Amino acid sequence: MLSVSILALETALATSVSITIDVLAMANRICMAAGRPPAFDVRLVGGGAHLFRPFLAFPEAQHDAPELFIVPAQGLSKSDDYAARLAQPDAVEARELILAAARAGARIASSCTGTLLLASTGLIDGHRATTAWWLVSVFNELYPAVSLDTAELVLADGRFITAGAAMAQMDLMVGLIARHAGAEIAEGCAQRMILDERRSQIPYMAVGLLASSSESVAKAAAWARPRLGEGIGVNDIAAAVGQSARTFHRRVGAATGLSPIRFLQQLRVEQAVTLIETTNLPFEEVAYRVGYSDPSTLRGLIRRAGGPGPRELRSRVRRRSPSPGASPISQTERGRNG
Repeated sequence: MLSVSILALETALATSVSITIDVLAMANRICMAAGRPPAFDVRLVGGGAHLFRPFLAFPEAQHDAPELFIVPAQGLSKSDDYAARLAQPDAVEARELILAAARAGARIASSCTGTLLLASTGLIDGHRATTAWWLVSVFNELYPAVSLDTAELVLADGRFITAGAAMAQMDLMVGLIARHAGAEIAEGCAQRMILDERRSQIPYMAVGLLASSSESVAKAAAWARPRLGEGIGVNDIAAAVGQSARTFHRRVGAATGLSPIRFLQQLRVEQAVTLIETTNLPFEEVAYRVGYSDPSTLRGLIRRAGGPGPRELRSRVRRRSPSPGASPISQTERGRNG
């Protein structure tokens, strides 16, 4: 089993911590149902750990050197002064826990204000990271050595994985489950646990989350997304990330459970769903922008995914819009602002 520590201050956002606990528990249950041993051995650490122990659905581990250290949203935004809050004793203690885990070789994952706490250790100086859009100004002021990229909902750079606002913790966890327990277990968690509002998008969005489980596959997806309309192929993507076709095939399969062709198709469907939900472009134009000259090809892929069709996707967004003149927001912003 992978040893996991979850950090919680007394101010930690309960939803973010509980999502972390619940997804790990679900992953273990799915593993056992499939005849596999549990994948994760979990311990709570930090000044607020005692508040969340009643929510554990499994015996708590006692390891001192975790292989994965998770820093959910810590509620630091409740303070008027971030710098002063990060200097308080519980934050100083938390910083030492993160540093100790890093020294022991652990992978570190965080979201929202948890990434602010991670940045305060100096560990991600010179690394790319993402966080909540509303934290960008203070983040850049306090930690200018970190390269923020808030265009990504989940971003992996070396052994550090970061996510957006508090509800992006679900996306972060699905990616971590994929990396450490496999794509099939991660898909099972997503199918069972994604919120009702987003459930219709699971067939389309899972590939983006699963890609985050591998840094090289995540880089491949990031390179491909802005070029989907240029008619790129699998060999183009492999070359762009410096891999042979065979290596790319192996790594994509390990991270997502898909062949490279299906991986590229899913990226196109993912982008198409975003355009359908956030623009009024005709479906033919959507298909062209994601690389299909024949709209029926895209329509067939969407139907094969098993989710709602283009017309239903667009009508659902309109029903959720606050007013007739309001512009629907993307699923990325819903994840960040949730």
